[in-house]
Amino acid sequence: MEILGGFLCPFIGFILFYLFASLRIVTEYERLVVFRLGRLVGRPFGPGITFVWLGIDKAFKVSLRTVVLDVPPQDIITKDNVSVKVNAVVYFRVVDPLRAVTEVENYLFATSQLAQTTLRSVLGQVELDELLAEREKLNEQLQSIIDLHTDPWGVKVSMVEIKHIDLPQEMQRAMARQAEAEREKRAKIIHAEGEYQASKTLAEAAEVLARNPITLQLRYLQTLIEVAAEQNSTIIFPVPIELLKTLINGEVNRDK
Repeated sequence: MEILGGFLCPFIGFILFYLFASLRIVTEYERLVVFRLGRLVGRPFGPGITFVWLGIDKAFKVSLRTVVLDVPPQDIITKDNVSVKVNAVVYFRVVDPLRAVTEVENYLFATSQLAQTTLRSVLGQVELDELLAEREKLNEQLQSIIDLHTDPWGVKVSMVEIKHIDLPQEMQRAMARQAEAEREKRAKIIHAEGEYQASKTLAEAAEVLARNPITLQLRYLQTLIEVAAEQNSTIIFPVPIELLKTLINGEVNRDK
């Protein structure tokens, strides 16, 4: 009995250690894909405590959370032969853990490489002006293409955003000169429109004064009052001939 007891204690201890080592804790945002003797078990396990036969089963944990993938800057030559550096960010998540393990060796690395090649391919087909002005359209196009290729891997690409476009110094200076010329053009157009409106208003005012000479005389007197109120100085003010005629005619009528 002592010999049997000495044999059973290590055996029981090994069994307990084996059972404890075979336990796996799967969190809420993870799933466990298990291969038993090389064959895929029908469904992913989790969340909670899962038993995996140590030495018989091979398990892979797959996260179901959204992954934010930073695409490094890519050298791109646009359709109008401008060399730029563009980086982007890709948001994706695993929707089918089984395919994410069985259909591709490393879905993170594969998605990263696919995003880089797609970024160079799509942006190389557009001109620089479209690249700068239509980012939303290009983001949607990139998301659609990448998601189409990652769908067989059980990966869903939810969004792609172009982060930064690095232009050469020569191109930045050229665009700055173009923007400055555009601002000068708008300023000249606005100034010309203002001159046109002012001349039109003056022409209308001249027509009104021409129809009524007394109005012109009153305007002269009003201007004289305004100038005299601002400065204490001698002012030589030209008197219109029409005003003198009116005064002379008045004196003549009085003498009569």
